[in-house]
Amino acid sequence: MNLEEILRLRRQNTVMTVSAGLVGAGEFGACFIAQARRTPHFATRAICDRDLGRARTAALTGGFSDGDLARCGSEGEALAAIERGQVALVADAEMMARLPIDVVVEATGDPEGAARTALAAIRNRRHVVMVTKETEVVIGPILAELARRQGVVHTPVDGDQPSLLIGLIGWARTLGLPVVAAGKSSESDFVWGDEAGTVTAWERAADAPDFRNAFGDRDSEAQALLAARASLPFPRTTVPDLCEMGIVANHTGFMPDRPELHAPIARTIELPSLFRPASEGGLLSGAGRIDMFNCLRRPDELSFAGGVFVIVEAPDLQSGRLFAAKGMPASSDGRYVLLHNPVHLLGAEAPMSALSAALLGASTGGGDVRPRVDLVARTNRDMAVGETLAMGARHVIDGLDPLLVPARPLGPHQAVPYYLATNATIVRPVARGAILIGADVELPPDGVLLALRREQDAHFASDMVDV
Repeated sequence: MNLEEILRLRRQNTVMTVSAGLVGAGEFGACFIAQARRTPHFATRAICDRDLGRARTAALTGGFSDGDLARCGSEGEALAAIERGQVALVADAEMMARLPIDVVVEATGDPEGAARTALAAIRNRRHVVMVTKETEVVIGPILAELARRQGVVHTPVDGDQPSLLIGLIGWARTLGLPVVAAGKSSESDFVWGDEAGTVTAWERAADAPDFRNAFGDRDSEAQALLAARASLPFPRTTVPDLCEMGIVANHTGFMPDRPELHAPIARTIELPSLFRPASEGGLLSGAGRIDMFNCLRRPDELSFAGGVFVIVEAPDLQSGRLFAAKGMPASSDGRYVLLHNPVHLLGAEAPMSALSAALLGASTGGGDVRPRVDLVARTNRDMAVGETLAMGARHVIDGLDPLLVPARPLGPHQAVPYYLATNATIVRPVARGAILIGADVELPPDGVLLALRREQDAHFASDMVDV
């Protein structure tokens, strides 16, 4: 499908330029600024960041000149700057949402701030491209519903794994290829160094002198090798991994096979054998599952770090064998085939979601977004009254492990969504191994994220079973 031609036809007989406002001039936002300048019929009109110096630096790095930029302390100043053809640099996201722009790209990574920005944008009938997955996994379904009521689009972002994986699933479904499993790789490859006898991941090496046998060379051996590989001293999942797969579940209906995911350490060629039903020698209890893997490879093999994949059932065994002969990894019988996108380009791909929303009226996510799963927390140690749950690097909250479970309304006996638990206070002792529930914590004072989650629970009550 030629997206360039589809968008050209949509623009036919118009000189429309899609205008965007960016919130959050961090790494993703800076990449977006640079690429947006190169995207035809697309323009960044405003950049919002609490640190206007950072906004300016990101804009200059992205190719703007000082003369292109205007620091604006009020809505009137921002309007005047845009009229002059300048990019307005502002510190107030809710004010920015009122400016004459088509799309708001939210890239702060702050769950509460992103909720506020998205709500303001929707109320002002601006499309929303949600980069902040921490917000999407908690309230994405209600944001999509509120946007629909206002005649605009709320969408996850191409350039990050959830939207790219949802698109890959949709592509396979459109072709009539049954998708058995879908997922992503971890952000770090596991690289086997034969000569050194080490495996390197997450920027450190671990001695693995006996690992050669666990590396394996045949997909049929994959499951037998998993236990030996699991001895490597590296995390196999992170909070963002489960967050992203939770978003995919809510957009597609694909569900996790187990709350912590299987997350095997596996070679790419092994995936069709691993991510198939257990009745046929795989890991899964059935079809239609989401999961992830940690890409085991040699130094000279293609990286998969952060890529996405689907395992599809071939139309017939002859076709499956033909696919395998063309270099596509397949199970030994040719029944299951790996299709994948091994890269995600961060902010460089984000304009695609903005163009899809503004020109096609379509999300790059799913068309039926519902609260199917929640990202929640299980304690990995005893927790005492008075502890505050503070988030650290890679979204880790000390004492908590992430899980994906069926979505339930908030309540004293229901699991607390992981990102709502941030900055909460423990109000009664919680034993190691328990799932954190509403009665265990005092949440921070009511914010927009919590209010929208309650609205989501009410709107989708019939979709969730309160147990």
